[in-house]
Amino acid sequence: MSGRTAIGLDIGTSGVRAAELSCGKGGITLERFGQVALPEGAVRDGEVVDRPVVVDALKALWRGSGFSGRKVALGVANQQVVVRQLDLPWVPAAELKGSLPLQVQDHLPMPVENCVIDFHTVEEVRDGDTRLLRGLLVAASHEMIMANVGAVQAAGLRPVSVDLSSFAVLRAVARPHSADVATEALLDIGARVSNLVVHSAGVPRFVRVLLMGGQDVTDAVAERLGVPSALAELIKRGGAEDVLDEERELAGTAVDLMLEAFVDEIRSSLDYYSAANPQFRPERLVLSGGGSLLSSIAERLSSAVRLPVVAGDAISPLHLGRTGLDEHQLGLVQPLAAVPVGLALGVIS
Repeated sequence: MSGRTAIGLDIGTSGVRAAELSCGKGGITLERFGQVALPEGAVRDGEVVDRPVVVDALKALWRGSGFSGRKVALGVANQQVVVRQLDLPWVPAAELKGSLPLQVQDHLPMPVENCVIDFHTVEEVRDGDTRLLRGLLVAASHEMIMANVGAVQAAGLRPVSVDLSSFAVLRAVARPHSADVATEALLDIGARVSNLVVHSAGVPRFVRVLLMGGQDVTDAVAERLGVPSALAELIKRGGAEDVLDEERELAGTAVDLMLEAFVDEIRSSLDYYSAANPQFRPERLVLSGGGSLLSSIAERLSSAVRLPVVAGDAISPLHLGRTGLDEHQLGLVQPLAAVPVGLALGVIS
């Protein structure tokens, strides 16, 4: 391995995942990818709540995956993260961070002193003679971030950055130099948390973190049939053989209702964005995340948002090192790779 390296770490509801990338003269290489499952409840809506369980999973991940170091770029996405499009009075770049608490305190649903805040400048604009910075305000609960950071540190790892998972998805699956699409929407569907991003040529214009995902569909099946979550997951994916036709019909109804609610959230979000940004309307929707494998989800989304829907791919643009994964295994992890790969890209690219 040569050149700079970085490891992106995604602590999700259903598991912990990490990707190690190296950057050399030949480009960016995927050196390692690993994941370890988490039991239900260890991470709730993107926040670590059972620290010992998560710490054990992280230790197992490092033992089994052969990562070359212990420095990690950590992602966050949950209900305690606020992302808003905002115009701020222009200040020099060197003074922006220091001025943020005073400028944004009225735009946050929580006290600014309890937040970690940042501002991602998209462009400079003018309102008459007033010079403004237009961009995305990102604010996260300090307590939540420290809960996740503390679990990582307790596993013997060293967080070198904490990044919004939505920005990681943008880096990993966006194709900013596409000749046929100027603006696209990206949707990474996790177990409980999904990230929606709209960008133009790689510039983020809208971000929404949704507390809905594939596990919610499983829960709906489990509740409708009165079966354990593991069996509901099999039924959802069509892998359970000893299921009565009536039970399959009930499960299908539960899946339909939950997917309808999820798709409606995406449609509403994109309609809201497009109404405020008519000059940057999305021209396609790119899917990633484990929930993107749900049957008919692409077709439902395409019909609802009236856009072509394509699969995102965080792995194909990378060179492949000695990952320890064969072609079949790489295909299985490909939908899950956007966040950890994008987090690592944020460090080395």
